Amino acid sequence: MLATIGSAALLGIDAVPVQVEVNTGESGVPNLILVGLPDAAVKESEDRVFSALSNSGLKMPRTRTTINLAPGDLRKEGSIYDLPIALGILVATGQLACEKLSHYLIAGELSLSGATRPIKGGLAMAVLARECGRKAILLPPLAAQEAALVEGLEVYEITSLDQAHRFLGGQLNLFPLTPPRRAANVARPDHEPDFSEIKGQHAVRRAVEIAVAGGHNLIMIGPPGSGKSMIARRIPGIMPQPTLEEYLEILRIHSAAGQTMQGGPYFLQRPARAPHHTISDVGLIGGGTIPGPGEISLAHQGVLFLDELPEFQRSALEVLRQPLEDGHVTISRSAGKVTLPCNFMLVAAMNPCPCGYLGDPKHECRCSPSQIQRYRARISGPLLDRIDLHVEAPALSFTELRNDKGGESSAAMRERIDTARQHQLIRFRGTSLTSNARMQPSQIKRFCVIDAKLGDLLQQAMEQLSLSARAYDRILKVARTIADLAESEAIQSPHLLEAIQYRSLDRNVFY
Repeated sequence: MLATIGSAALLGIDAVPVQVEVNTGESGVPNLILVGLPDAAVKESEDRVFSALSNSGLKMPRTRTTINLAPGDLRKEGSIYDLPIALGILVATGQLACEKLSHYLIAGELSLSGATRPIKGGLAMAVLARECGRKAILLPPLAAQEAALVEGLEVYEITSLDQAHRFLGGQLNLFPLTPPRRAANVARPDHEPDFSEIKGQHAVRRAVEIAVAGGHNLIMIGPPGSGKSMIARRIPGIMPQPTLEEYLEILRIHSAAGQTMQGGPYFLQRPARAPHHTISDVGLIGGGTIPGPGEISLAHQGVLFLDELPEFQRSALEVLRQPLEDGHVTISRSAGKVTLPCNFMLVAAMNPCPCGYLGDPKHECRCSPSQIQRYRARISGPLLDRIDLHVEAPALSFTELRNDKGGESSAAMRERIDTARQHQLIRFRGTSLTSNARMQPSQIKRFCVIDAKLGDLLQQAMEQLSLSARAYDRILKVARTIADLAESEAIQSPHLLEAIQYRSLDRNVFY
C-alpha cells in the first residue's frame, strides 16, 4: 500500500516542499529501503523510527518497504523526516486511516521512546505550508510555537508519535496554538548593561548614538582598556525595538539556523552577534553543503560586533564588502543557490598598533614602523570606505576612573534615537527603507540636499582628506542622521562638519 505525507526541506532560510512516499507489501526480503538523496542523519532515521514504533505499541512493516523523499534531486539533511516517515509507515500498513492527511504538513525528530525532539526551521515550514495551501501543520513544541506566528494556518503541537497517531486517527482532540501577542511596553531586563556605567568617552558615546539612530557602521580605535568592548556590549540596549515584520525576519533566520532566541517576550530585542576573530569565511557569511546562514545573517536587523578587527583573517573581512553595501549575500553551492538577508549594523574595534599604545601619553609604543604598517594594512581601504563613522577612544585618565558620577543612561539615549528613527520612518514611508544608512543615490539626492556654501565645504574636505565617492555619500547620510537627532528639517553647517570629522581617520590612522 502506498502512503504520501507532506513535509519540507530547508534551503537557506526558506523551506521547500518534500513528499515522503512509503510503499509496503513489496515482494522480496523484508527490509527498508530509503532513497531520495538522504544524508547520514536521514539514513539513521530507520533505527529511530522502528524503535519509536515499537515503544509506542505500534507494528513495524513485515514486508519489503521503500521510502522515497521527493524530489529526488534535492539533497535531504537532518532528522526532521522521522515523524512523517513513521506516520507514512502507519498509513501504508493500515494502522492509521486519515482522509484529510493531505491537509497537513508534518515534520519532527523522534527519540527512541517515540517522543518528539526540537527541530529547526519551524517558521519557514509554516510559511511554506500556507503558500502551498495546507490547512494545518504538525510540529514539535518549540518549532510549533515559532510557526504559530504565521497567520492563516492551524498549528498543532505534537509531543509524541502516539499523540500524532491518535490525533490524525480521530481518537484525540487537539486545539491549534494561538498566535503569541506582542508584549506592549516591555521593561528592559534589570541586568542589561547600561551606558550609565561607561565613564568618560563622550565623543565615542556621541558617535554610537549617531550610528544607532541612522543604522550606520562604526569603528572605534583606541588602546586596551579604553572601554571599546564595554561600549559595544551596550549598543543593543539602545536600539529601537523591531517591528513585527522585522522580528519575523529575525526569527526566520535564527529558526533556520537552529538558534531560536528564547528567554523573554516576543519582539523585545534585536540580535547581537560577536564572533571570535578566528572565524572562517563560511562561518561569517554562511555556506555549507546545503547553504545556511552565517554570522552576518544571524545579525540581520541587529548588530555585528567584530572586536580586534585586524586579527580577523583578511579573506573573512573582504567578504564583508558586498553584504555591507547590498544588505544581502548570495551563496552558490552544488546543492543550490540561496540569497540570505544581512542588513546589519557593523560595529568594529581595534588598537592603533599591535601593542595598542601608539599615541598613548602614559605608555611607550614598542612597535616598529613596519609592524605598525603591516597591522594597519590588514584592513583594506575599500572595507574602511564602507564604515560610516570612525572614532578614537582615548585612554581614560585616573580622574575619570575615580569619578563615581555615571554617564547618561541608555534610556535617555534610546529616547532620542527612537525620535530620530520616527523621522526616518515618516521620510521613507511607502518604501522598504527604515534607516538613513540604506538610502540609495536617488534618495540621497532628494533627502540630503545641501546649499552651495555647504557643498564647497564638503568639496574642500574631500580634497584635503582624499576621500572616495563612496565616502561622499556616507558623509551626507551621517549628516542627515545628525540633523534628525537635532530635529532639523535641513542639513546645516554643524551637522555636516560633525559628519566630516568622523571620516578624518580614513587617512590619518590607516595610511
